[in-house]
Amino acid sequence: MAGIGTFISAGRSLPQAVERVRLAESLGYDSTFVTHIAGRDSLTVLATYAAHTERIRLGTGVLPIYSRTPAATAQTAATIDEASGGRMVLGVGVSHRVTVEAWYGQTIDRPVAEMREYVEAMRAMFRGEEPPDVADGGKWPTKFRFMGYDVRPELPIYIAALSPNMLRLASEIGDGVLLWLCDPPYVRDVVLPEVRKGRERAGKDLEGFDIVPAVPAAVTEDRAKTLDRVRGDLVTYLSLPFYRSMLERSGFADEIARFDEGIGHGDVERAKAAMSEPMLDSLGGFGGPDEVRDAVTRYLDAGATSPGVSPVPTADFDATLEAGAELI
Repeated sequence: MAGIGTFISAGRSLPQAVERVRLAESLGYDSTFVTHIAGRDSLTVLATYAAHTERIRLGTGVLPIYSRTPAATAQTAATIDEASGGRMVLGVGVSHRVTVEAWYGQTIDRPVAEMREYVEAMRAMFRGEEPPDVADGGKWPTKFRFMGYDVRPELPIYIAALSPNMLRLASEIGDGVLLWLCDPPYVRDVVLPEVRKGRERAGKDLEGFDIVPAVPAAVTEDRAKTLDRVRGDLVTYLSLPFYRSMLERSGFADEIARFDEGIGHGDVERAKAAMSEPMLDSLGGFGGPDEVRDAVTRYLDAGATSPGVSPVPTADFDATLEAGAELI
């Protein structure tokens, strides 16, 4: 299960993304995950990757649960799993209220409870069972069962988590946890202890549970330009409460405060400048191949089992993948 992975989304060109996934597979990467943004559908992208690869595991990183019902997600994931020869990893997440409300016309009312309900419904579907009854106030009532079709019962479900409550849930009912903007100290000091609690609650140990942080990375000759791109990409995340809380807990409260000052004055460039180089360097590796490898190694040392190299768009994409592959 565990191994060095990568995050490769379609970007501007799906054919180019396919070639990058094929390169990752040839370099020995264990997995590739696809983000779900305001672009191509991540599950359909994975189906395309499945048709052009043979070994690499294929995951959503992550699919918002409010974008479709448990039955719709289970059917699509099971189909991709069959088409890929059992390589599907279903990564799901809560997303954020602004996205859920504006994109999907849904509401996040009780995120941890609603995630539990969603995952337990799909677990039952994959086992060929009827999902458990939902109490009054439940979000996902369903009686769906697969008919005439044997689904892989152990199809892995990973849950995106940042907060202690969601981390405990992910490790209690999931097969792995997906992390974004969690630096190595946060993985060591917050993720691992909460994951252990969730596993203990389920009567399990850490064996077999996958901890997958995305590691922003770039082999680049222009570090300043790359860091500027990273700062621009992070403006949205630093405006979202889940990420703000986690970054403050990671020791970056001063950066968040200066970011708020910039946004408060309508000065996005000032807000971006608040993201210090130490903060960015804590999250990833930007510069030469050694910086990329050092970043991945820091996550491994902190307790991650399958850090995922996530090349920054301004990076030399192939060189970044090749740098990370040297740790495989």
